[in-house]
Amino acid sequence: MGKNYPEYYDHIQNLMNKLGKEIPGPMSGFAQLHQRAVAKGALSTKTKELIALAIAITVRCDGCISFHVHNALKAGAIREEIVETIGVALFMGGGPSAVYGSEALEALEQFEATGGV
Repeated sequence: MGKNYPEYYDHIQNLMNKLGKEIPGPMSGFAQLHQRAVAKGALSTKTKELIALAIAITVRCDGCISFHVHNALKAGAIREEIVETIGVALFMGGGPSAVYGSEALEALEQFEATGGV
């Protein structure tokens, strides 16, 4: 049985907000790092989110997959770009990335079905 990634996204977002209240300094720093790391520069925000998704798959982070599929869609990524990103992650991460790439595909399908961007 798989996760409901749009619900998981909301759940992790709520947990991170709660953690931010407990440790505002580190979480504020992390939020700034995130904003600046994905800000448009030589690479677009969309490209940076796709890179982050590939890394999320290879390090096997469920919450990261949820966030970066969501954020890639929000930044304008289309299905084919996300699926190709999953392919690059498979190349770099082998068998475990095949499993987590399948999870990322499920997340994409669930976000598409709910319009949850």
